[in-house]
Amino acid sequence: MKGAIYTYTEVRDGMRIEWDLPIPMDDGIVLRADLFRPIADGRYPVILSYGPYGKGLSFQEGYTAQWNHMVEQHPDVASGSSNRYQNWEVVDPEKWVPDKYAILRVDSRGTGRSPGVVDVWSPRETRDLYECIEWAGVQPWSNGKVGLAGISYYAMNQYQVAALQPPHLAAICPWEGASDWYREFSRHGGILCEFAGNWYRRQVESVQHGLGERGPIGLNGELVAGPETLPPETLARNQRDLGADIRKHPLLDEWYGERNPDWSKVVVPMLTAANWGGQGLHLRGNIAAFTEAAAEQKWLEVHGYAHWVEFYTDYGVQLQKRFFNHFLKGEENGWGAEPPVQLQIRHVDGTFTPRPEKEWPLPGTRWTRLYLDPTDRSLSREPAAQEGALEYEALGEGVTFVTPPLSVETEITGPMAARLYISSSTPDADLFLIVRVFDPRGDEVTFMGALDPNTPIAQGWLRASHRKLDPAKSRPWQPVLTHDELRPLTPGVVYEVDVEIWPSCILVPAGYRVALTVRGKDYAYAGPMTEFAKSFHYAGGGVGPFKHNDPDDRPPEIFGGKVTLYAGESHPSYLLLPVIPGQRS
Repeated sequence: MKGAIYTYTEVRDGMRIEWDLPIPMDDGIVLRADLFRPIADGRYPVILSYGPYGKGLSFQEGYTAQWNHMVEQHPDVASGSSNRYQNWEVVDPEKWVPDKYAILRVDSRGTGRSPGVVDVWSPRETRDLYECIEWAGVQPWSNGKVGLAGISYYAMNQYQVAALQPPHLAAICPWEGASDWYREFSRHGGILCEFAGNWYRRQVESVQHGLGERGPIGLNGELVAGPETLPPETLARNQRDLGADIRKHPLLDEWYGERNPDWSKVVVPMLTAANWGGQGLHLRGNIAAFTEAAAEQKWLEVHGYAHWVEFYTDYGVQLQKRFFNHFLKGEENGWGAEPPVQLQIRHVDGTFTPRPEKEWPLPGTRWTRLYLDPTDRSLSREPAAQEGALEYEALGEGVTFVTPPLSVETEITGPMAARLYISSSTPDADLFLIVRVFDPRGDEVTFMGALDPNTPIAQGWLRASHRKLDPAKSRPWQPVLTHDELRPLTPGVVYEVDVEIWPSCILVPAGYRVALTVRGKDYAYAGPMTEFAKSFHYAGGGVGPFKHNDPDDRPPEIFGGKVTLYAGESHPSYLLLPVIPGQRS
């Protein structure tokens, strides 16, 4: 029958593979999943992923540049596997099935081989994932324990469904996700981020169910986006316009609230993994999961490199397996004695040193204020002796404040913040804060970030009309804005504003300088661009896809005037850094 999807089984590459298994939902929709499990009959723990990228789309075809660069730089990713079943941001079954796991990949509603209306991260999707977990937990090949693992999308929905507490969910490993739909995904500091709409068109619409013959061929020879080729008008009806939905909700309302997890209900054992270079999406939420979730058994790991790398390396796979072996198989492998926080400390040459810690923020952190001095554009330990001010174009390059060369090696690890005193010639102002490091020659130190190969040390954002703080949740090192009302500026009046700067980690050698840039637009990397950087979907200008250039969100009559920064004893503008004492173990 045209348009029908059939389940069939193969035994190959040491696995029993069942393609397009049907998983019925409570509203009658049938989702489709691929199952990879040991050939021998038995009951196995399940590693499940549910998402919109097409379970049949091979990593190598869908994300060729990323795959090639990853295996060139990290050959252990490809070793020990035929790589025929590699799929974007989920586990390689050939590395898990031999350890007696069942790997279940589900196409989310309206994508890949699953019919329905696409509504990403919606309550309907979360309920679907709940039902998939419960379905997997009672299958004859399941031992009744289901774990969730995956990167980004496959991490973000783990928090959502964990809050629903499905009975068969035994452990989760959200790898470089996000947990706050407003602050981390849609509107940084209240400023509209263009990422969501662009990402959706490029990575979700391209595998929407019903593309059929207009879509790609899958790793099993089937059409990734379903056997039926639907007309464009039908495809349009079968999806929400994500970018338009976000524009309809400029403040943090219930639409965002129903997509954010209730941390008091997230009690499942959790290993949450963040990326120092995940400025804009793949960092803040993973750390929040560790600090906010009610789970008694939770661990935080933070690493570097591109966000699709460490999940697949031997380092990442072994870490995940130790965690899941303990909670899904009951192995007494010492995992319970693992330190709660496991950090990869970043050096300026791009290398990392592993270090265990007991909590976050790190114990013994010396919260260090560096005050802005407009007279010489410096950062210093004491407020400027004289009152001063600097004016810059509100949509322009802004101003940079720099420390003297550091006299000793200095580690900066943890959350950051800034308190600024500003005025604007217009009713609002967008502030883009960049924490930077410069070597003795004056060249900036940037890194291979989660989604950009030229990522600076740290970034923060604030729309001044969103400056209202939540006093119950705010900390000196992490101001939390309510985003529930607008407080326009009176032109010329000085306001105190607190800006959250996302966490980071860098061991800064003596002789280097630390800097803070306050801009009116996104950071722009000024150095040479490698061929790999040029191959990125979103370019390599330093902020990856997390740009804030929407003209409707930033009209010049409101945001395009002049901003003045004030400093001195009566206006002590400062950057707060988490300086870590030496000789830690």
